[in-house]
Amino acid sequence: MKLLLTSGGVTNESIRAALVDLLGKPISESRALCIPTAQWGHPMLGPASVRNSVAGAPPFHLMTSLGWATLGVLELTALPSIGEQRWVPWVREADVLLADGGDATYLCHWMRQSGLSEVISSLPETVWVGLSAGSMVLTPRIGDDFVSWPSAPDDRTLGVVDFSIYPHLDHELMPGNTMAAAQRWAAGIAGPAYAIDDQTALKVTDGTVEVVSEGHWKAFPA
Repeated sequence: MKLLLTSGGVTNESIRAALVDLLGKPISESRALCIPTAQWGHPMLGPASVRNSVAGAPPFHLMTSLGWATLGVLELTALPSIGEQRWVPWVREADVLLADGGDATYLCHWMRQSGLSEVISSLPETVWVGLSAGSMVLTPRIGDDFVSWPSAPDDRTLGVVDFSIYPHLDHELMPGNTMAAAQRWAAGIAGPAYAIDDQTALKVTDGTVEVVSEGHWKAFPA
């Protein structure tokens, strides 16, 4: 897959341009599926936030309200009960998968349970756009501080990329997400990592990482 890993979604023109480049065509000609599943695993989120995300209502609108040609919902918790013969064609027909935030370990669990984690490896031209947990789920580890799902066995996630992500750096509503906190987090990750704010994204193509930012960020070597 082609990856656009964000902290806050498509928040500025630089990130939007990176998305269009990955798609290879205008957003208005692209078919999208929204994955809200991670929200169910986070204690601060629920029906109202899921509804706002899918409907493109603020403040959860920075992925679904971009002007897609078509926009559908792919709820991973439903997939095991309907069978791959139904949902796999939906995924293969999409140009982009929009993975919303919430709890990354919960999203990881349902990506494995549903089979989506295996299917995405066979979609070289599909774009994955992650928001917060939707980005972190593709990393090897997220750190204990970001695990809020009580049933999570540990902080490990899918490991599609070889680096970890500290999101929402210096966010006004998250006073604990400071650069000093990110440095302490990175020290415990035992691998390469990035701390990114909501104006920053990591564009990954063929294993090459490009930082796209109108904000601030920091790379932490292994």
